[in-house]
Amino acid sequence: MAMAAAGLGPGEAAAAAHALSLPAEAFGNDPRVELAWAMKAHQHAQVYFNLISSVDPKFLNLTKVDDRIYEEFRKTFRDLKIDVLDPEDLKSEAAKEKWRPFCLGFEGVVEDFNYGTLLRLDCHQGYTEENTIFATRIQFFAIEIARNREGWNSFVYSSARELGAEEPVSG
Repeated sequence: MAMAAAGLGPGEAAAAAHALSLPAEAFGNDPRVELAWAMKAHQHAQVYFNLISSVDPKFLNLTKVDDRIYEEFRKTFRDLKIDVLDPEDLKSEAAKEKWRPFCLGFEGVVEDFNYGTLLRLDCHQGYTEENTIFATRIQFFAIEIARNREGWNSFVYSSARELGAEEPVSG
């Protein structure tokens, strides 16, 4: 998704930022707001992927309450396979019934816990249309914190380091 294609100037970007602070009910299905949300989610995804590509993920803290998120996540979703997510584990009616109380448990604890964000399905790959699902921010944090702590995101970091080592040093 190309951000330049959005064609937002400084004034429009400021208006979009203001619009994002208003409650969703104020908009209905306004395509400009949807585009602004898509841009924000895409930017967040790029920043996160660059982060796990340049810093060993096992040392990352994504929030001030990573320990609590991880503990609650693994208590609630003990057997959830997180290396390659099945979209049904996030989106089916049964999954939503299990995720809802987990997510609501972080209301007032994690800022913007229920905002939409992009989540990679296969942690060994980057953000592509085929490898991305829309999730809440707390779902993103729970799964990515677990991937970091359990070593699943180390592949991205190791691959980026290997690519960097292959590039010639210019002098």
